[in-house]
Amino acid sequence: MNIFKFYIDKIIDILKTANKEGLIYLPENLNSINVDIPPPKFNCDISTNVAMVLSKPNNKSPIEIAETLSSLIKENDKYIEKITIEKPGFINLKLNKDFWNFLLHEIINDKEYGSQKTKNQKTYLVEFVSANPTGPLHVGHSRGAILGDVISNLLKFNNQKVTKEYYVNDYGNQILHFTKSVFLRAREILYKEKFPIDNPDLYPGDYLKQIAKNIIDQNSDLKFNNFDEISKNLTNLSVKESIKLIKINLNNLGIVHDNFATESEIVQNNEVENVIKKLQNDKFVYTGKINAPEGEDKSNWIEREQLLFKSTDFGDDKDRSLQKYDKSWTYFASDVAYHYNKLNRKYDMLINILGADHAGYIKRITSAVEALSGEKNKLTCKVSQLVKLIKDGKPFKMSKRKGDYITVEDLINEVGKDATRFIMLNRSNDAELDFDFSKVKEKSKDNPLYYVQYCYARISSVFRNIKQNINDDIIISNYDFKYSNEEIIILKKITEWPKCIEIATEKLEPHRIPVYLYELSSEFHSYWNMGKNDPSKRFIEKNNKIKDDKIVFLKIISNVIKSGMNILGVETPEKM
Repeated sequence: MNIFKFYIDKIIDILKTANKEGLIYLPENLNSINVDIPPPKFNCDISTNVAMVLSKPNNKSPIEIAETLSSLIKENDKYIEKITIEKPGFINLKLNKDFWNFLLHEIINDKEYGSQKTKNQKTYLVEFVSANPTGPLHVGHSRGAILGDVISNLLKFNNQKVTKEYYVNDYGNQILHFTKSVFLRAREILYKEKFPIDNPDLYPGDYLKQIAKNIIDQNSDLKFNNFDEISKNLTNLSVKESIKLIKINLNNLGIVHDNFATESEIVQNNEVENVIKKLQNDKFVYTGKINAPEGEDKSNWIEREQLLFKSTDFGDDKDRSLQKYDKSWTYFASDVAYHYNKLNRKYDMLINILGADHAGYIKRITSAVEALSGEKNKLTCKVSQLVKLIKDGKPFKMSKRKGDYITVEDLINEVGKDATRFIMLNRSNDAELDFDFSKVKEKSKDNPLYYVQYCYARISSVFRNIKQNINDDIIISNYDFKYSNEEIIILKKITEWPKCIEIATEKLEPHRIPVYLYELSSEFHSYWNMGKNDPSKRFIEKNNKIKDDKIVFLKIISNVIKSGMNILGVETPEKM
């Protein structure tokens, strides 16, 4: 049950009746009517803007409309304890204790409470990580990986169909340099040749030794005498080994992709040529010249004829090149072909999770998707900003044995999967994140993961005491409980869960979930601590029993925490 939707529907029913009776005029569109959480300074539970919406169509002030509607709402709703009007015309409702009893009847065993149940199921393709397959994932990749995975979980929670995809950029100069690095590591193993560690084009990480060894052991007929002769075969083998490493990293983060699409396949299947032809036929491609980029020394810039995509037709600041000087395709051209491939698979919505260094790329790729699909907002891009690791108040650098970066493996070994996932999501993806190792390991309120897990563990301890499984449904019928004011504060927080899910889904902002769970846990811990001095606030009575109303109260809190942590991909331990 969604309290906000429940009251919007109730108010609209009252309005329709009032309209039939000639008490009020209704416009055709009532979509701007909302019910929301009022500011804390007002002693009420929910608030609606309905009077302000109807003011102009009825040629009356919002206060006049509010006075009329307040009487009608009070007459038609047995759950209203008090109605107040606040300028410029908000109607604030305080609900009676019977309402909270009714609410618990509705949601007690709803394992999907908060889910935005809709008949309009859509298909989503969420592409995330897509790091170059040249070695293990680093910490910078982990934030985007977790963001993409949790957005996928959130959409699934709302009954949407989701495919998670990784795009393997296995084509181009970087892959050539990577393959050459593996080749030289193999010669180091076989012939004791010194690896040219100072060559800036090569990948220096020790992980390449293991990749080279695996390839040597599994391909006894492969001779490492001439790079050009084995380059194509060695590239395929090297990329496969690298993808194995990446899949292990992802698995340790709790992430499993449905598909791995490859750039080389896109190129080899002539999909780039095909998409260019389509864009040409649709008059979105032309041959022309582009000016030097901002900040570039114009005296060194050579203007030349290039194949250009008209991204300015879709709001981009300049048209984008599809071919290099040697007539080979640009990375952008391959990416356009890949997105056309996505569109041909008939997904309703496309979502890309991009790294901080790709923020400037968004406009051109969304322009290409709009040109190809004829639809605005078909593709949504979310940027995952940088992560700064901090320990003892200082920037922290871990092992460099994988190369010149900190790996996901290092991070998980240091703090674990749950802390990595929860803390990476604890701030909006478009803001830089400080990952403080000291706080992540604390057992205190300053560690949000610990505080939420401890809340669930405390509730679990109560269920253990009464020898009941916390995961079982509660079978209590015909109850009529009267909750205390302190308990109602927590129940009000519970009513915000569907709103949290709704906004997090609409805006693709899953950081709202750990923030909400922390706030809910804080309210619960405060109430739990009251029991130290006030026996009436304790859950377990002297005879080691618990009242039914307390069981129901604890069950809905545990359900919401469990549900939220499942979306985040984080464990809810029953003991800590």
